[in-house]
Amino acid sequence: MLRIGLTGGMGAGKSTVARIFAERGAVLVDSDVIAREVVAPGTEGLAALVAAFGDEILAADGSLDRPALAAKAFASDEARATLNGITHPLVGKRTAELIAAAPADAIVVQDIPLLVENGLAPLMNLVVIVLADEETRVRRLVEFRGIDEADARARIAAQATDDQRRAVADVLLDNNGANGDLDAAVHALWDERLIPFERNLRTRAPAHREGEMRLVEPNPDWPAQAQRLIARLWVVCGADAVRIDHIGSTAVPGLPAKDVIDLQITVRDLTVADALRDRLADAGFPHKPHITGDNPKPTATDAAAADATLWAKRLHGNADPGRLANVHLRAEGAPGQRFALEFRDLLRTDPAARAEYLDIKRAAEEKAAGLAGAAAADAYYSIKEPWFDAIFARLTAN
Repeated sequence: MLRIGLTGGMGAGKSTVARIFAERGAVLVDSDVIAREVVAPGTEGLAALVAAFGDEILAADGSLDRPALAAKAFASDEARATLNGITHPLVGKRTAELIAAAPADAIVVQDIPLLVENGLAPLMNLVVIVLADEETRVRRLVEFRGIDEADARARIAAQATDDQRRAVADVLLDNNGANGDLDAAVHALWDERLIPFERNLRTRAPAHREGEMRLVEPNPDWPAQAQRLIARLWVVCGADAVRIDHIGSTAVPGLPAKDVIDLQITVRDLTVADALRDRLADAGFPHKPHITGDNPKPTATDAAAADATLWAKRLHGNADPGRLANVHLRAEGAPGQRFALEFRDLLRTDPAARAEYLDIKRAAEEKAAGLAGAAAADAYYSIKEPWFDAIFARLTAN
């Protein structure tokens, strides 16, 4: 199933977004609701809190007196750790139960106020952040929730900053505009990105779009987008990955490129890559079985003819139609693995090589113009591959 992490600062409008998602059919898992549920009267959570903090945290009707608990639990780091040690496992367990009960084709939206603060973004297939200016948020908290202005500002200051939220956001929803603007943006996100993302994830189909061989101007957000994907890939791969790198043109500042992020997972050998196949697909990075290697090039130990086995790899794509990506899995020390990193670094440091490569890319783009699918790819790479061969020889000669 597709897991969406939803968050935003107090007063930003996160609840409105969650409501629309639920109306569109999402399975909503609300962390605040769960946090109250696990300490309701008669629960093991409330009993554990009373055992730790005393009967003084109970209201007259036997329910939890939250201000009384806060006065005790936030009096020291030790007390706060005790509180978290009781509630966090219970919230996690209940969250897992709700997610497990969702249909296989569900879009699960996890409404998590502290998603950024608790470092949960890499666990999601996509993170949606709702943003609004601080003054707008303060006004909403005062007018609609009856919170004192000083208290509202203090609560906002205690949360993650907008810059910290932007760093983990795959989607930013601006809620500073007129009424209805946010609603329209959420409906468009659901129809144009989440529905096809869920379908691609379920059917293990990499996302694609027409015009993939078209160059676009450099996007300064490409490196941040790559790092968000890399963080998710580390969660999937763990110790099975030796390293994970942003490679290709989008890793070179200022270089026009196809709007496709290229990443490389270095593994000990390709048996590890094959063992990762289903885990990557389950996480939203389906396998592309028709690609089994890079274009072979002669190496120093194989100068007479290129050995295709040395250039074997595995390739996965991203199921997210809003962020096309290729994930190359190559064995540590293989010529293709080394070349991907050395070529990227050459382009980063050598303006002449960068300009030469851009000319080649423009020529490849022109040759692929008007074509689609495999024909476009064949035309595009018929121009680039001979140049790659020459660059590989240049790099290996140094």
